[in-house]
Order: sequence, then C-alpha cells, then structure tokens
Amino acid sequence: MSWWSRLTGGKSPGESRPQRINYLNEALALERQGDYAAALTSYRLALRDKPDDYRVLQNMAIAYSRTGQLDEAVRCYRRALQLEPNLSGAHYGLAFLLIKRGEPDEARQHLTDFLARPPKGPESERWIKHARATLEGMESGNSVMDADNARVDDPVDAAGEPDRDEPGRGPESAGDGAPRPGQRTDSFGPGGDGSTSPRGGL
Repeated sequence: MSWWSRLTGGKSPGESRPQRINYLNEALALERQGDYAAALTSYRLALRDKPDDYRVLQNMAIAYSRTGQLDEAVRCYRRALQLEPNLSGAHYGLAFLLIKRGEPDEARQHLTDFLARPPKGPESERWIKHARATLEGMESGNSVMDADNARVDDPVDAAGEPDRDEPGRGPESAGDGAPRPGQRTDSFGPGGDGSTSPRGGL
C-alpha cells in the first residue's frame, strides 16, 4: 500500500478491517476465569456500545452480586427490567438481593413476577421451586431464608433463559437448600444458571 493510500484511509487488497471486539463474550470468558473486575470492565464497554442491552445489564448485575457490590447489582437489575419488564432472571435475582437488603415487600413482587413467567428447561423447576418456597415462607410469615442466607446471584439470563451462554456448566447448592448457580452456561431457566447453562440464552 502506498503512503498516500494509508494517509487517506485506503487499504491494500489483501488487508482486512480490524474486527470489533465482542465485549459481552469477553466479559463472560473473564467471569469463567474468575476475573470479575476485568469482566465488569468488559461489560461496561459492551454497555457503551449498546446502552440499552438488557442482557449486558443482567450479566453485570450477576457479576456485581458475586463481588459483593449489591447496590450496583440492584441498580443493573432495575435498569434491565425497565428495558425488558418480563425478564424472569432479573426478577429472580433482584428478589433475592432485596431479601438480603431487608426489603421483603418489593422482593415479594419480584418473586411473583418471576413465577408468572417462569423459565423453561430441564433445570428450571429447581429455581421455580426455590422461588415458590421463598414466597410461601414470606407470605406465611416464616422466613425461608434470613437476610444473611439470602441467595444473591441470579441463575437466569436476560431472556428468561438460563444464566449465560456457557454450555456444560450448572448450579451448585448454596448449602441452605437453595439452588445456587455456581457457573455460567447457556441451557436453562430463569436467566442464567441452569444445570447446564447458568446464563444460557444470551
């Protein structure tokens, strides 16, 4: 390529354009490696490219939950629900964050919304049962979980599908009988953490 072509933005025939980075996929990969700080940076870059992408917001909420930044997680879930009100994974995740924060009335509404449009898939029944048991406990006045034991990560992905796009991974038990999505995948339920897909569907 001649210097004039380079100067004017031309390219030689064999030259290809640089590919855009898929920040969402990068963030998911970083999370799988346990690098949540770097994953959150990639999510922010993905959000810069698509400010109204509820999938990115939901996945950010999960990452914030895993790093103990619960206020930021709540903020991301709420923004995702503004964009996509039927996002079952966001309702589920937000409900348990609100329980942890001692806000049972709003948590109850999000559990109800989650159960009104539950995810589908082989592992989703586990999350549905957990949500039902929690809601029944709240309604009967018997707390199924106290604020210290509330589950804070969301097993569902943005589209009401399992957690994230990561095949072959699934939830772990929280030790308190509550299902806990320990790994991200993309094969089931409420938005992110099915037995084979904690965040399937993104």
